[in-house]
Amino acid sequence: MVRSPSKPITLEAFLLLPETKPASEYIDGQIIQKPMPQGKHSTIQTELSAAINASLKSTKIARAFSELRCTFGGRSTVPDISVFEWQKVPRDGSGEIANVFPIPPDWSIEILSPEQSQTRVTKNILRCLDHGTQMGWLIDPDEQTVFVYLPKQQPAVFDQPAQLLPVPAFADDFSLSIEILFGWLLE
Repeated sequence: MVRSPSKPITLEAFLLLPETKPASEYIDGQIIQKPMPQGKHSTIQTELSAAINASLKSTKIARAFSELRCTFGGRSTVPDISVFEWQKVPRDGSGEIANVFPIPPDWSIEILSPEQSQTRVTKNILRCLDHGTQMGWLIDPDEQTVFVYLPKQQPAVFDQPAQLLPVPAFADDFSLSIEILFGWLLE
C-alpha cells in the first residue's frame, strides 16, 4: 500500500513517524507499507534466519536479522532478512547492537508475498547492491524459485531441488539447497 502524503515528506521526517505493522518503507519520497507476511513467507523467514544464525553467529562471522530497518542512500527499507558481517553490525556506546542501522546489509533476502510487487522488491535488492550489498536473494514460495543477484551481473535462477544456493564469500560455512529451503513448507 502506497501512502502519498499531501505534501512531500523527507527521509528525516519519515524516520520520526511511528513504526507501522507491517513495516512501512521510504522509497523515492513515497511511504510504502509492506504486506502482512502470510504462512509460507513467515515459515521461510523464520527457518532461514535461524539456519543462517546457527551456522554463522556462534563463530561471529555474521548475523541475520528479520524485518530490520536499514536506512542508506536516501531510502529506508526493511528487508525480510538482513545479514551483516559480524564486524559491521552497528553497536552503541555500551557495545550492544544499535537500534539504528544506517548501512546496507551485506546480504539482503526478500521473500515474495502473493500480493507483493516483484518489481518493487527487485528494485530494493538492486538498490542494496548499488550501495555495497554483496548478494541478494529473492525467494518466490509459490514458484519454488530463488533469484540470486550479484553486483553488476545478470540474476541467476535456482529452481531444481538438488541445486545448492550460492552465498556471499563470508558465508561459505552456510549451505542450503532448494529442496531444504522449500521443504520447510512441508514440516
